Amino acid sequence: MNRMNTAKRAQVLSALVEGVSINATCRMTGAAKHTVLKLLEELGCACAAYHHWHVRGLHVRRIQCDEIWAFRGAKQKNASPEQKAAGWGDVWTWTAIDADTKLCISYLVGGRDKGWAKEFVGDLAERIVGRPQITTDAHAPYLSAIEEACGESVDYAQLHKIYGASNEPETRYSPATCIGCDMKTVIGYPDPDHVSTSYVERQNLTMRMSIRRFTRLTNGFSKKLENHGHAVALYFFHYNFCRIHKTLRVTPAMEAGIADHVWFLEELIALLDSNSNNKQLNRR
Repeated sequence: MNRMNTAKRAQVLSALVEGVSINATCRMTGAAKHTVLKLLEELGCACAAYHHWHVRGLHVRRIQCDEIWAFRGAKQKNASPEQKAAGWGDVWTWTAIDADTKLCISYLVGGRDKGWAKEFVGDLAERIVGRPQITTDAHAPYLSAIEEACGESVDYAQLHKIYGASNEPETRYSPATCIGCDMKTVIGYPDPDHVSTSYVERQNLTMRMSIRRFTRLTNGFSKKLENHGHAVALYFFHYNFCRIHKTLRVTPAMEAGIADHVWFLEELIALLDSNSNNKQLNRR
């Protein structure tokens, strides 16, 4: 089977990480849709594997957690019972970010209930060292998940934002106005000056603009949950290792001390061979 050379794969990858849709990427690069989706799958798996093994043992002081919404096939409220049974509906991406280095420490694609919260926080706890301060929104499943995974080894606070009605004449697409915040100390003694979710919410905006599947009011939404997960894994690797943060002037991975240079797209593509070799060794 013919395979794209590295230069052509880098061209496709460059489009995908800048928020270009699959069909538009095909038109821009001349690659077949099946080829682009296959590359996305392989890169997603390689990026997830690298993140799993290398983004850990982190000494962090402040962690912010949040969830970002998307959907597969149809929104939950619009999906028929048959479509829901097939897996259509809302999809949430849980994200934990280091407020100092802006590194994405952990992420998880799935639902939004206690089970998913437990899995997400459990993975986060395995990647950090020391006693960090954690801030989340008022989503209830965080309470038991953080208590079970971290116990008394963290300082944890919830930030409950209070929203009022939008003043815009068009209310359907206008965001609600934040009219206040209520801080709740849950574990330990979190510093009130650093109880915030601003950085992770800003990262969510970057994510929504950089992955076509997350943009609102378009038909670029995910049709398969697997491809949705691959796109998220690719995004977070590119965000951590390849994309220079404008404030830091280096990548988050460099600021966190887990990388010593800015990764080029060709280096990311080289992970495909490494991931393939690891799979062959595991089969033996």
